[in-house]
Amino acid sequence: MNTAVLRTEVRLFRREPGALFWILLFPTLLLVILGSIPSFRHHDPDLGGLRTIDVYVPVAVLLGLIVGGLQSMPQTLTGYRERGILRRMSTTPVRPTALLVAQMTVYGGAALASGLLALAVGVGFAVRLPEQPAGYLLALVLAVLAALALGAVVSALSRTTKMAGAIGSAVFFPAMFCAGVWAPVQTMPHLLARIVGYTPFGAAAEALNRAAAGHWPGWTHLGVLVIWTLLLTAAASRWFRWE
Repeated sequence: MNTAVLRTEVRLFRREPGALFWILLFPTLLLVILGSIPSFRHHDPDLGGLRTIDVYVPVAVLLGLIVGGLQSMPQTLTGYRERGILRRMSTTPVRPTALLVAQMTVYGGAALASGLLALAVGVGFAVRLPEQPAGYLLALVLAVLAALALGAVVSALSRTTKMAGAIGSAVFFPAMFCAGVWAPVQTMPHLLARIVGYTPFGAAAEALNRAAAGHWPGWTHLGVLVIWTLLLTAAASRWFRWE
């Protein structure tokens, strides 16, 4: 039954052009636009000799999972609850938990695919692949889990899809700031960068940057991601209602 639910959710996701664009294509499109700016392909002493396009690859990798976790998944789950789908499922052999697992699998998989696509496009702009691939993959998986857990909290707090959109947007923009969309973490003042490093997406950005440079992500940043994931999962489990 769980496999059938997952297949259904995958088909429904594929029929959502908005989700496909914003999760899978928009981060890569943003990277292409930035990489097309000549000055962004020049080495910058203020970035430790890196180019602007180099520091924006991890940002693009994080952007897809932020969109999927905070915007798309909460509105989908809240819509199911609002239309009584979860309540009807509770009377069948298919438990609502199966739907939640399927949703997290679909959006988590889409986020990982988006990140890999951004990395592949970055190679086209002479961005080197992560020199610590194991650490990079670990940090990316933990970032996806944190994003999905935060999205589950948004779903738990939202009674309607409009409320899910409002709460998701309220969290979405600070999350993008912490990930470095407007200013990469490397360019932030030391105190601000330190504070941002204790947020899930700030820690993810730092971990990805270190792994890309060939260093282990750092247990502090990985620990921040694990703690946030556990806390958010506990909060979502406590507050989530099926009807």
